[in-house]
Amino acid sequence: MPEISSRFDGLGVGFAPYLQPPGPEVVRWTVGEPGFSTPDEILNAAIKELEEGNTKYTRGAGSMELCQAVADYLSKHHDIVVTAEDVVVTPGAKQAMLYSFLITTMPGDEAILLAPSWASYEPMLEFIGAVPVHVPVRKEDFHPDLQAIRDAVTDKTRMILLNSPCNPTGAVFTPDEIQGILDIAIEHDLWIVSDEIYSRMVWVDWPHVSPAALPGGKERTIVVNGWSKSWAMTGMRLGFLTGPRNAVKAAVKSQANSASHVPTFMMEAARVALSCDDAVMKFNREYRKRRVMMRDGLSALPGIRVVEPEGAFYIFADITGTGMSDTEFADGALEAGVQLIPASLVTGGEGFIRVSYATDEEAIEEGLDRLRNWLLDE
Repeated sequence: MPEISSRFDGLGVGFAPYLQPPGPEVVRWTVGEPGFSTPDEILNAAIKELEEGNTKYTRGAGSMELCQAVADYLSKHHDIVVTAEDVVVTPGAKQAMLYSFLITTMPGDEAILLAPSWASYEPMLEFIGAVPVHVPVRKEDFHPDLQAIRDAVTDKTRMILLNSPCNPTGAVFTPDEIQGILDIAIEHDLWIVSDEIYSRMVWVDWPHVSPAALPGGKERTIVVNGWSKSWAMTGMRLGFLTGPRNAVKAAVKSQANSASHVPTFMMEAARVALSCDDAVMKFNREYRKRRVMMRDGLSALPGIRVVEPEGAFYIFADITGTGMSDTEFADGALEAGVQLIPASLVTGGEGFIRVSYATDEEAIEEGLDRLRNWLLDE
């Protein structure tokens, strides 16, 4: 039997071991998925497109109508001014991230990640031969250490990866921090890949700011976003990227030689979703309530320290006060009937757990009760 390629040797799978669906008796706080149904307007648009027979090949980057709608959305919500020709609609934001890594690095090139970062970044970079360089964030608030980023730049550095609001920490970088990172990228002529999938989920006084919206940022920033989180469309696999024209042309080539395009009948549904602001605001009101429930509930448990969750729908909690490792804590919590993620699965996450409060209120309350009973019995 022939052997598989060695590129898979040692390649991680991120949080996957702790994302497997447990039995129905277990409360699940693991999956980064909105606990809401996709809005009816979006579903009806997809059904209508299917009924009208829109199931054939079409424009690889996405229909011009959809790409224009994305451009209009970026201008309205994030002060990013692009044209329809500057947008590529992809099979999920994860695919857009992979294209961005291919565009900004070659094998052996270094990419700076702010650790702890989302679990798929490192293996995706390693998969294509790039070298992830982990720069720790400040543990007290999970915000970037600008001097540490500057010190990590070498002659092999080609890209800095940003994710704000952040998965897994929930941090929202301040406008000054984004400007500081952009200044480093300009000084060393680096790319920035900005993962902005949670950009509508900000719970603090300062706004989400994209480096592409700042002077000098547009020509070196690839922005990745998508429909999964804000519109509860995770399984529909729709993302997009935008950036300088040379990067967009490369993304079109990446898509043409891998996925062709997203499902034709989903393009109109995606366009409709971008106008569903009422649904986004409704979901966000619920996230705010659930955030407070989870934050206050975890903070009241013995040995757990919770940093204020600023955005997205995650809490990154320090459990070292329990005397357990994060893996021991996660395994014990599962025995108590709560599934959560030990953060040592990613670089820089040792001693922390990640929980998602995108679940329903009953699951939050029941999970807190189970953890309380377990920890008090220890």
